[in-house]
Amino acid sequence: MRVEFGVLGAVVARNGAGDPLPLKGPRHRAVLARLVVAHRRVVPVNQLVADLWDEPPGDAVGTVRTFVGGLRRAIEPERPPRTPPRLLVTEGPGYALRVPKDDVDAWRFEQVMDALDGAGPAQVAERLAEALGWWRGPAFADFGDEHWLRAERSRLTELRLHAVERRAEARIALGDAAGAVPDLDGHVAAHPWREEAWRLLALALYRSARQADALSVLRRARAMLREHLGVDPGPRLRRLEEDVLRHADHLDPDTGSTVDQVWARAAAAYEGSLASRARTRLESTAGLMRDLAVTGGGGLESARQHRVAAVAAAEQLGDPELTARVIGVYDGPAIWTRSDDPEQARWLVGAAERTLRLLPSGGHDASRCRLLATIAVESRGSLPTDGPVSGAAARSLGAAREAEEIARRLDDASLLAFALNGTFMQTFRRTGLAARRDAIGAELVALSARHQLVRYEVLGHLIRVQARSALSDLAGADRHAAAADALAARHDLPLVSVFTTWYRALRVAMTGPPDAALAAYEEAAGRLRGTGMPGLRKGLLPLALLSVRLRHGEPVAVDRDADWGPYGSWVRPVLLVGEGRDEEAGAALRAAGPPPRDLMSEAMWCLVARAAVAVGDRDAMARARTELAPAASEQGGAGSGLITLGPVADHLGVLAAALA
Repeated sequence: MRVEFGVLGAVVARNGAGDPLPLKGPRHRAVLARLVVAHRRVVPVNQLVADLWDEPPGDAVGTVRTFVGGLRRAIEPERPPRTPPRLLVTEGPGYALRVPKDDVDAWRFEQVMDALDGAGPAQVAERLAEALGWWRGPAFADFGDEHWLRAERSRLTELRLHAVERRAEARIALGDAAGAVPDLDGHVAAHPWREEAWRLLALALYRSARQADALSVLRRARAMLREHLGVDPGPRLRRLEEDVLRHADHLDPDTGSTVDQVWARAAAAYEGSLASRARTRLESTAGLMRDLAVTGGGGLESARQHRVAAVAAAEQLGDPELTARVIGVYDGPAIWTRSDDPEQARWLVGAAERTLRLLPSGGHDASRCRLLATIAVESRGSLPTDGPVSGAAARSLGAAREAEEIARRLDDASLLAFALNGTFMQTFRRTGLAARRDAIGAELVALSARHQLVRYEVLGHLIRVQARSALSDLAGADRHAAAADALAARHDLPLVSVFTTWYRALRVAMTGPPDAALAAYEEAAGRLRGTGMPGLRKGLLPLALLSVRLRHGEPVAVDRDADWGPYGSWVRPVLLVGEGRDEEAGAALRAAGPPPRDLMSEAMWCLVARAAVAVGDRDAMARARTELAPAASEQGGAGSGLITLGPVADHLGVLAAALA
C-alpha cells in the first residue's frame, strides 16, 4: 500500500485512496516531522529525545520507541506481525523514514523546482501551478518554533516564495500579465522585502496597460526600502522604473523579433554581470555574518540564520568552489561544545560534505581545509556517549586531523587557527584531556599573537582558562582570563566577558564560602541573558547552584520549576536521592544512560557516581570509576570554566570504598 506524507501545512499521512491515517497525538506527529526533516537519514534515538523534550522524562527512550511503534502501526496497518517495517525503519542507533521522494509533498516540491532548469514558460507555469497547490498552509504548520525545524522550515518557505515569483514571471511571458497581478499583489503585501516581487508586479501592471499603477508600485517599493532598510532599490528595479518612464520597446510583448533578439542578448549579458556580482555578494555576506556573530544577542542569531541562507544560495548557483569559499569564510572561533542550533549545525556539515565531493580533485587545498575544519567545528558534541568512535563521529575526528595537516603543510596561519579550533572541538573522546586542550590553547595564543589573529588569540586564552581550571592552576587561569578581557576591550568583543565572568564565579566556588559562590553565579547568569547562546545558557544556572550545595554538603533545594536543560537526565537521580526516593533515583539513573562527551562530561560523571553510590548501583559505580579514572588529577567539571564538583580523586575514592 502506498502512503503519502504531507508537511506543507499540518503534518498528515494518507493511504493510496487519499484517506487520512491516524497519527495519534502531537508527539507522534513530531517524531514523523523530525524524520521528514532528516531527508531519509537516520536520526539517533538520543537526538529524538533531545528534540522532543526540553527536560526528558526518565523513560524518554522507551517512550520514543512507543511513538515509533504507534506510527508504524498507523502507516503500515496491513504489515504482518514480526515482519520488518518497510517505511519507518530501524537502522543503527535510530530511525529513518525510507519512502520514495514522490511520497512526501515537500520532497516532491523540491524535485519540481530542480527540474525547471531549461523549461519554457508554459512548462514552468503549468508545473508550478500544480506544485504550489500542494501547499495547505505554512510548512509543518502544527509545530511552533522548534529548534530542529527552523532551518528546514525557512528553506522550504524560501523555495515556495521563489516558486510564486517564477510562476508569475512565466505567466507574464505567456501574455497573461493581467491574470498574474492579483497573486503578485498579495505576494508583495505579505513579503514586502522581496525586490523581485515588486519588479514583477510593476511589469505585470505595465503590460496590463496600467502604466500609472506600475509607476506607483515602483515608487512604493523605493520608499519602503529606504524607510525600513536604509537602502536604494537594486539595479533591476531601478532599470525597470527608467524603462517604464520612457516606454522602452522591450517592455511591449508585441515588439518585433529583431528588437526582442537584441534585448535578449543585452539582458543575458546583464544577468551574467549580476550573477558575477551575486557571487561576490555571497562571499561578502558570509564574512559580514562572521563579524556579526561576535556581537552576541540578536547579532549572533541573525548571523546563524543568514549564514545558512548564504550557503544555500551558493549551492543553488552550482559552483562548488564558490560554495566552499562561502562556507569557509565563516570561521568565527567557537569555545562551547554544545551547538546553539544542532539541526542547523548538521545541515552545515552536510553542505560542507556535499561541497567536498564536488570540488575538483586537483588543488583547492585551502578550500578543502576550511570545509574539513567546518565539519570538525560544527560536529561538536556529536561523539557517541557509549562504545567506540565510529561512523559520523570518526569522520569528524578524521576531518579535524586532515584540516590541521593541510594547514601545516600550507603554512597558513589563519587556516591553522581555524583547524586547531576544530581539533579542540574533537578532544572529548574521553575524560582527563585538559592538558591536551591546554597545549592547543597555548599554540593558538602564540600563533595568533604573531599573525594578529585577535579572535583566535582570545579563543586560545579562553581554552587555557578552562584547562588551567581543570588542572587546579587558578593563578594561570587568572592570567589568561585577564588577557582575554584586555583583548576584548581593545577590539570590541562583548561575548568574551560572559566566559570570563563565569570563570570568576567558578573561582569563588573553588576557593570561597557557599554564599559568595551562589551570589557570584547569580550575577554571572545575568551576563548570559540576551547573548543568543542557548546551547550554553540552558540549564546552566540551576546546575551551578546545585554544584555549590553538593560540594559543601548542603541540602539539595529542589526547585520544581527549574529548567535543567540538557543536564536533567543526570541531575534527576541526585535530586531524588536528596528527597529520600532512592528506588525512583535508581530507575532514573538506569534510564539516563551515559552523559555526552563534552566540556561537561566530568561533571556529569561525578553526578552519576554520587547517585550510584547512594542507591547502591554497582554497575553504574564501576562505569563511573572507569570513565573518571583518566581525570583523577583534575577538578571535576572545572574544565568547562563554569562549575566544579570538586576533585575527581575524591569521587574515585568514594567509588572505590563503595565497590570494596
